[in-house]
Amino acid sequence: MKDLKTEILEYIMVGEFLTDLKKEFEGGDDEIIKVMELKKVEQGSKTMENFVQEFRRAVRDSKYKGRSLVENFK
Repeated sequence: MKDLKTEILEYIMVGEFLTDLKKEFEGGDDEIIKVMELKKVEQGSKTMENFVQEFRRAVRDSKYKGRSLVENFK
């Protein structure tokens, strides 16, 4: 990241750049997956109790809070 700020980039292969990028932002994929799972939760034919339980499980790792969480629940 320091190199990016000084605009000194010396990558010969795209793969090297992607490897460094992945190291820098490791773990972001898991959070994105959790958010996507949360957005897929629907009540459908489930009872309200089952829907709330499933929603809570999906929320646990999504890092969603406050207004965003309420909007997803609706």
